[in-house]
Amino acid sequence: MYTDETLTCVDCGQPFPFTSGEQEFFAMKGFTNKPSRCSECRSARKAGRSPNGGGSRGGPREMFKATCSQCGGVAEVPFQPRGDKPVYCRDCFASRRAY
Repeated sequence: MYTDETLTCVDCGQPFPFTSGEQEFFAMKGFTNKPSRCSECRSARKAGRSPNGGGSRGGPREMFKATCSQCGGVAEVPFQPRGDKPVYCRDCFASRRAY
C-alpha cells in the first residue's frame, strides 16, 4: 500500500527517505502532512537550535538575569521580566511544578 519516497528537507535542502513504514506510522497517528525536515534538522529543531549551531531563529537565545522570587538567588530566564509577576530560578521553578 505504501512505497518509499524521497523528500527534500526545507531547512538544509538535502534529500531524505520517507519510508513505507514511516508512512504507515503517520497514517496510524492521523497525520495528513508529509515530514518537511530530515531527521537531523528535525532533531536540531526539537532541541531548540538550528543545524548551524544557533537558536531556532539562527542565533543563540537571549537570556535575562533576575532575582528569584522564592530563594533570592540569580535566575536566568528566556524573557525580559516586567516585575508584575514572580520569576523563579531553575530549582525553585522545578519544585513549584511538582505541586
